[in-house]
Amino acid sequence: MYKGKKVVVVLPAYNAALTLEQTYKEIPFDLVDEVILCDDASKDNTSQLAKDIGIQHVITHEKNKGYGGNQKSLYNKALELGGDIVIMLHPDYQYTPKLIPAMVNIIGDELYPVVLGSRILGVGALRGGMPLYKYVANRFLTLVQNLLVNYKLSEYHTGYRAFSREVLMNINFNQNSDDFVFDNEMLSQIIYKDFQIAEVTCPTKYFEEASSINFSRSVKYGLGVLRVSFSHFLQRIGLAKFKIYKSPTDQK
Repeated sequence: MYKGKKVVVVLPAYNAALTLEQTYKEIPFDLVDEVILCDDASKDNTSQLAKDIGIQHVITHEKNKGYGGNQKSLYNKALELGGDIVIMLHPDYQYTPKLIPAMVNIIGDELYPVVLGSRILGVGALRGGMPLYKYVANRFLTLVQNLLVNYKLSEYHTGYRAFSREVLMNINFNQNSDDFVFDNEMLSQIIYKDFQIAEVTCPTKYFEEASSINFSRSVKYGLGVLRVSFSHFLQRIGLAKFKIYKSPTDQK
């Protein structure tokens, strides 16, 4: 709890048994009230391990729904539990849980309703092991996105994110893709709704156990990002209308 606001950490998991406990132990439970893990039909014992180490809420998908589908289950559950500040943390230990207090403070003190952990701020991305082709693609896509959506972020591709309840209640995230491009659709919705976004520098950690999509999936993701960016541009200038920008209560 932070200043009367309930803090919920959500963990989108897939084959995370090797790193889950290490991630969980570093969560600052003096601030965090609830932890929710969604196991997207893992082939290992992620769900059972989550229960064994004491995670209060474990959702298990019988069939793989994808990274976006995983997040939908998590955010809906976080809202159901009354979460006021919701932090998405990957259980593969690629992002440090030690940044949670900073993210909670920013939202809890009503400075910004959204916080991203940026791997690009500073000079640590390549030193932390980010593959060169991913770094170059990240910089290119971010440049294009900033131009098309009329905003300025250091990157749109981090998986470390925190949201206020107001944000989650006012964007139509359930309409988004079930694939990796869900993350970009969500940021596009947030920017379109005029919610302001803060960024904090996040150490970059690439290692064998950390999840990472392969080259072909990266290309598919990149094309999806461009599609979302051009859709946002057309929506912003009034030449088209897309369902993802409708309010959750307006689905006609």
